[in-house]
Amino acid sequence: GGPGIKNCIADVLPILAKMLENMKAEPLHLCHRLDKETTGVMVLARSKEAAEKIRLLFKTRQVEKIYWAIVLGDPDPVEGVVEIPIVEKEVQSHQSHYKMTLAPRYRVCPEDGRLVRARGQRRSERAVTRYRRLAAASACSLLQLQPVTGVKHQIRVHLAYGLGCPILGDHKYSHWSKLAPQKLPELTLRRLKLEQSKARHLPLHLHAHRLCLPLGQPLDFVCKLPLFFQKTLRKLELDIPKD
Repeated sequence: GGPGIKNCIADVLPILAKMLENMKAEPLHLCHRLDKETTGVMVLARSKEAAEKIRLLFKTRQVEKIYWAIVLGDPDPVEGVVEIPIVEKEVQSHQSHYKMTLAPRYRVCPEDGRLVRARGQRRSERAVTRYRRLAAASACSLLQLQPVTGVKHQIRVHLAYGLGCPILGDHKYSHWSKLAPQKLPELTLRRLKLEQSKARHLPLHLHAHRLCLPLGQPLDFVCKLPLFFQKTLRKLELDIPKD
């Protein structure tokens, strides 16, 4: 859902329930959200009671979530944790718009290099993302990501602004002050057989690969990569992990 979205997943839930059960089936219930461009696992519940139980697991951070993303560049170090609060800000440019951005607790004093506590952003939210590089080639990397918290656009912001490795096809978070297509390295363009002028058509390469719900017997859901993601991996010569 959201502004400018004509086709929302909530609109098809009654139809999907009828396809799975019968014509008298109750609509399915959404248990969590994914960004509109993110592919992968999405959990729906058959009953309101089950949905509320699962939503509580998400809210209390008991759900293990694993994402895969193709990013520009190579994170340094290749494995670690990004723990930087996030806040939504208005970007003042020729076309003003809102973006999520980092709100670090400390800044470096330019005069003497000391760490100074930054003025607290009251609206900022704690955000923690674990990451690990799975492969690197063609000026890109394939990362495995585990968001510990669930802040809006958290993975995209931590990768772009925290590690300096924006997700391939993330045109929103590849620049701060403007709305423009992502600028790609020459090697990446060659491997993708793409001209920079066509980069705006690249989809977001962020995939919710796995979800584990601790419901008595843990439920483990895995969703294979969409075809466009698989093709990009092959073109960039990034080795697809076996698991």
